[in-house]
Amino acid sequence: MLFEFSDEHGELRRTVRDFCEKESDENRVRELMSSEQGYDPKCWSRMAEELGIVGLIVSEKHGGADLGMVELAIVAEEMGRVLLCAPYLSSAVLATSALELAADEAAQNEILPKLASGEAIGTLAFSEPAHPWELSKIAMTAEADGSAFALSGEKSYVLDGSVASEILVAARAGAELALFRVAPDASGLSREALPPLDQTRRIARLRFDRTPATRISSGDISDQLNRALDRAIVALAAEQLGGAQRVLEMATEYAKTRFQFGRPIGSFQIIKHQCADMLVAVELARSAVYNAAFASEEDPESVSIAAQMAKSYCSDAYLEISNRNIQVHGGMGFTWEHGAHLYFKRAKASEVLFGSPSFHRERMAHSLGFGAR
Repeated sequence: MLFEFSDEHGELRRTVRDFCEKESDENRVRELMSSEQGYDPKCWSRMAEELGIVGLIVSEKHGGADLGMVELAIVAEEMGRVLLCAPYLSSAVLATSALELAADEAAQNEILPKLASGEAIGTLAFSEPAHPWELSKIAMTAEADGSAFALSGEKSYVLDGSVASEILVAARAGAELALFRVAPDASGLSREALPPLDQTRRIARLRFDRTPATRISSGDISDQLNRALDRAIVALAAEQLGGAQRVLEMATEYAKTRFQFGRPIGSFQIIKHQCADMLVAVELARSAVYNAAFASEEDPESVSIAAQMAKSYCSDAYLEISNRNIQVHGGMGFTWEHGAHLYFKRAKASEVLFGSPSFHRERMAHSLGFGAR
């Protein structure tokens, strides 16, 4: 597949990078990751109003930019490069995609404009403790209660679940997988922020005890939610690519300026090999990410496998590159004061988010007819 980036793509990248570098330097990241909310509401509003990237993939009729996966990958890559602390993956990607692809028109008309404008923050609760990340094994059932429904059970690893104002829940209504909307102050709903390995991204556990819910989809939406999850997986892989690129830059910059025995350490063969291996891994990750992003527009039938390939490779590559960066920095790389550990923790947490590399490789093998799950 030929990747051709337009002048508009280049301008989008420059605009987002300039914004991110100004609004998310390391000091700001450290400040936000220790704050109660975990993000800056003013920065979020600027992302929505000035850049228009919060509603990037929302249709124009719902107040969005109506752009595609290539543009989303570019934006996510730049955010991952600076470890931007914002509910972008949860609200602007996952919740938005679930609404666009699976919700009824009334719900779309009401919720999507609020998400696109940054007025509301959304999340999709679908992962369950017994089978994390597997839509086909969602066990939570919605009990009919007149014209409404009641949810009971638990959802785990919910992105920004403790701060979201629009909570979407995937549960079973009879034999059908359906999408439900739950008010953040609904009775029987408890939201518990979980202690994260990666403090730059917030996750929560949501418990439901006969919690009132409104069904906002019709029929079985398994295929639609799988497509929404594929979008989120590609965006996450693009984040991983951006982080890996920045980590490579950190390692090579240090190798040029750190002197040992009267010469820069980058002149030693072992360091050269480390940096060369990191560069190869970054470029392969770039190919995997944009193969998936362009496939969504040119070959939609291959998107799922391409997304799984990108997530599995980028997860391994980001973690390995982050580890090598610490090694290049030596003892300094292990200190709290240095930024290397922030990227390593993001890499480790992202490795298992939406499924581990082995999980996605197994899915690919199953999709291609090899073995059974």
